[in-house]
Order: sequence, then C-alpha cells, then structure tokens
Amino acid sequence: MQRAAELAVKEINARGGVRGRPLELRIVDDSGRADIAIRVAQAFADDPAVVAVIGHLTSGTSLAAGRVYGAGRRPVAMISPSASSPDLSGVNPFVFRVCPTDLSHGAQLARYARQTLRARRAGIIYIDDDYGRGLRLSFAAEFRRLGGTIAEEDPSLSATPSLEPYLARMRQEAGGIDVLMLATERGGAEIALRDQARLGLRWPTIGGDALTGIEAAGPVAEGVRVSSAYLPDRPDERNAVFVAAYARAYEGQRPDHRGAGAYDIVQMLAARVFPAAGTDRRAVRDYLARIGRDLPAYEGVTGAIAFDTHGDVPAKSVVIGVVRGGRIVAEAQ
Repeated sequence: MQRAAELAVKEINARGGVRGRPLELRIVDDSGRADIAIRVAQAFADDPAVVAVIGHLTSGTSLAAGRVYGAGRRPVAMISPSASSPDLSGVNPFVFRVCPTDLSHGAQLARYARQTLRARRAGIIYIDDDYGRGLRLSFAAEFRRLGGTIAEEDPSLSATPSLEPYLARMRQEAGGIDVLMLATERGGAEIALRDQARLGLRWPTIGGDALTGIEAAGPVAEGVRVSSAYLPDRPDERNAVFVAAYARAYEGQRPDHRGAGAYDIVQMLAARVFPAAGTDRRAVRDYLARIGRDLPAYEGVTGAIAFDTHGDVPAKSVVIGVVRGGRIVAEAQ
C-alpha cells in the first residue's frame, strides 16, 4: 500500500501536482490492531491538513477507524483498498472501499471449488476475526447452495502454532474432503501448508485475498489458488504501465491487490476528486459518493471504480489466481 501510494504521489507531483500544488502523504502504521487504528483515526480527524484517508488495510482496523472518521464535528472520508468485511458496508457515509467484499470472494471460491475442482466435500480453517468469519460464511453458504457438503469448520488464532489436529481430523472424516479452504491470513496458511506436507496430504487448497504473498513461501505453496480483486497480469494497457513503473521503482517487484487499490485511490483523488471538490472534507466525501452514480466511474489499474449507496463497488469482479513458480498468475475459469 505504502509503496504504491508513494509511486502515485511521485507521478502526480511530476505532472505538476493538484492545481499546481504538490500532493503530500502522511504515513502511519496501525499495526493491524483496532485500538491503535482508533488512535490513528482520531489523530487524522483532528488534523485539518488531512482531507482524505487511504486505508485501513484490514477489515477489523477499518471497522474501528471508520466509525471515528464518520463521527465528530469534522468527519473525513476513508477509502480502503482492501478491507473486505461485509460489515463495513454502509457503516457510515464517510467510509468507502475499492475492493469487492468477502461475499464476492467466498462465493467465487465456492463456485471454483465445485465447478472447476469438482469438489463435493470441503474443510474450512478460518481465522477467528471479522475477515475469517465473513469469508468462511460466504464460502460455506455458496458451496452448500451448489450441492456441496462442508465436512468441518475449524477456527484458529494468529498465534496458533500448528493446525495438524484439524487436518488429521479432516482426513479421518467419513468421506474425507476434496478441497481445503483457508479463510486465514498468509501466516496461518503457511502453517497449514507445512502441516499438510508433514502429514502427506495433497488436498487442493484455496483461500481468500489475505493469502496474497503466499507465493513467496516456496514449493509448499505451489498450486495454491487465491481469490483476488486484482492480479498484476491483468490484460489492460493502463495496468501494464503501472506494473512496469512499480518494477522500476522497487527493483523488479510486482504490486498486489492492496498496492494496486491504494494506487488507484491516490490517482482518483488527484485526477478527479480534488480538482472538483477542493480540500473541503464534506465536498470530497460528497464527490466520492457520486462517482459511478451521476458521475462517470473512475477507470483505474484495478478496473472501473463505481460506488453504490453503501460506499461499495459491487461491479468489481473477483478472479482466481494460482501460485506457479513463485508468482500468483491468473487461472482460466
């Protein structure tokens, strides 16, 4: 997020900034914790120089901070590139996001499991937080609707050192499982993959966008399928230019969905919102709310951004990528 946002600001300022003035980023780390996110949000809300917030990264921090941004005498718009919990929808009029919700991710993963992998029985391991519970519920509902069976659903915590007991129990289930769904963050997924290898299990493994980065785990991650709102090999000239610029700026690295979303938000604010609305917080929020409704959608590297009345982008699609040779690449549906 930070790297892509900084790249966007560098490009914008090289073009002369916004109305001849340079754009400035203020970077703060909320540590992925709701209590710190609330303090960050309060500090931003209290600072009159802050006219919009890009973030937060996770659903839990976005839910906590979003309530602060929408309250008080001078609320400020928050636009998240990656917070996907359905609970964020419409939490207040100042909260937006440019990514699909877990309802879309879970449903797409379930359709992929049933229709492409031909799985009949699924096991789910989920992190017991807003993200994990939301993804688990949406996947399970769609998988069952398509005629599949959820053999087992097990919660985990970020500090869980081993998932072997869950995996061993799934193996012993009558009928076993045909696919393992990981509604976890990357660290939990790596633990599950290593434990699978130790147990000699070779279930097809799928997971949500929080698994992005799992491709760096080496051979153990080969073949893992990941849902995402964005992949770097998206066939679009605008995206190709962004990916090339990112690689030049950051030594051959590739952006992920979080970075691409942050890049789009900065560029959208600079190109469309600030020139029309200025720096008045209410005007910025009101202009954002019109994008995709009575104003044209913003065409970014992640696709068209068009907000609904809840601050969501319901037209944004979810794609399935597969880990091949240390990269997540698009897989034909």
